[in-house]
Amino acid sequence: MHQVVGVRFKKAGKIYYFSPSDFDIKLHDYVIVETARGVEFGKVVIGMKEVEEQDVVLPLKNVLRLATEKDKLIVQENKQESQSAFKVCSAKINEHDLDMKLVDVEYTFDRNKVLFYFTADGRIDFRELVKDLASVFRTRIELRQIGVRDEAKMLGGIGPCGRMLCCSTFLGDFEPVSIKMAKDQNLSLNPTKISGLCGRLMCCLKYENDTYESAKKELPDLYEKLETSYGKGKVVGLNMLERLVQVEIYESGQVIEFSLEELLNEGVITT
Repeated sequence: MHQVVGVRFKKAGKIYYFSPSDFDIKLHDYVIVETARGVEFGKVVIGMKEVEEQDVVLPLKNVLRLATEKDKLIVQENKQESQSAFKVCSAKINEHDLDMKLVDVEYTFDRNKVLFYFTADGRIDFRELVKDLASVFRTRIELRQIGVRDEAKMLGGIGPCGRMLCCSTFLGDFEPVSIKMAKDQNLSLNPTKISGLCGRLMCCLKYENDTYESAKKELPDLYEKLETSYGKGKVVGLNMLERLVQVEIYESGQVIEFSLEELLNEGVITT
């Protein structure tokens, strides 16, 4: 077992485990930690707990210290400097006539590196751009190409539902979403109806998918033949969320709605 704390560096960002060392770290504390890209400032979103060895990536990085008010001021200064760096980089991209879109700029806490996030349709030769940026900022430069989903997460926005984007408010990781999920939920397959601002399938298609999958296992298939207390019939409609089955009775032509419990009690279907 390993004692860890969960730290997040961005709102709705991925949570990383660190060793708390000998510090008394509480939930919502700000900490300075050692990461693969240098010293970083983060917020504790999971308090101290013990986890199995297979649930962490070893060796664990350490929490260097609890953050101070001065550290918080440094973070604010870095954000302001990032805005200036964004303008400089945008101008340099135009100078080099590169077919890329700058999305965000980020300084590491110790200012040993500046990261420029961009989107592009294909591979971009930005070697000359990196040289120019290095001569301006006098520090390590990293240009990182990201996808459209990452772009939406960074920039935020309002989704078709009228709420702030899930990815920019609470989703730490993107989960795979497929067109099959939309089909299982009987949604319109019109791309404009099931796509988010990023142009990809909406992340929220995943939310109810498990419920629909379990319902499909419990309920009979559409057009399946059943023998009910009203006579023989076939399934003509399913309400997955409420576990309701509509059966058309052959003899009377009536469509009668049964709950899953009724069909189980009558022995029409078995678990």
